[in-house]
Amino acid sequence: MEETSNRLRKTPADAGLDRIDFAILEALQKNARLSNKELAAEVGLAQSSCLARVARLRETGVLKSFHAEVDARAVGIGLQAMIAVRLRQHSRELVEEFRRHALSLPQVLAVYHVAGANDFLLHVAVRDADHLRDLGMDAFTTRPEVAHMETSLIFEYVRSPGMPLYGPAEAQRAPAKKPEAVKRSRKPSRAGAR
Repeated sequence: MEETSNRLRKTPADAGLDRIDFAILEALQKNARLSNKELAAEVGLAQSSCLARVARLRETGVLKSFHAEVDARAVGIGLQAMIAVRLRQHSRELVEEFRRHALSLPQVLAVYHVAGANDFLLHVAVRDADHLRDLGMDAFTTRPEVAHMETSLIFEYVRSPGMPLYGPAEAQRAPAKKPEAVKRSRKPSRAGAR
């Protein structure tokens, strides 16, 4: 029998990341357009070491991709919605088949496989209400595995600039830059100046 795994756990829980790796990830989440020179300065590494670390983070799948955020209205998107989908049956095959179908649609921005009353939440972007109706009718309600569909309009969509980084406690406690530089920049306290 072929072993199955949770799709969300493709990257090992212990990817061997240290404080510098976390500093690199944090900096790139804030600004993925940083040059290697700027990134190296930000995390306190030599440029060659920084380049090697970023390459390793990409090769191991920790850094998955870099994206440009586009203004939705500028490209003709007038409406976004969350579509909740409940499947008739819950087999791994049907779940995977529906997931593949949803990801194949250009209107689908994100697919969430969830627990609860519904099986999937789909974040979709369309031109207008007619486009949303047609998408629901043509792409989802016609599918035999779909038992129920419910749509919620999104009035406002604001994305956080990055994912929280929960690493080993020792990686989070230690600052990325050398502590000596911080200590030297502090002024003496009034008590020490008397």
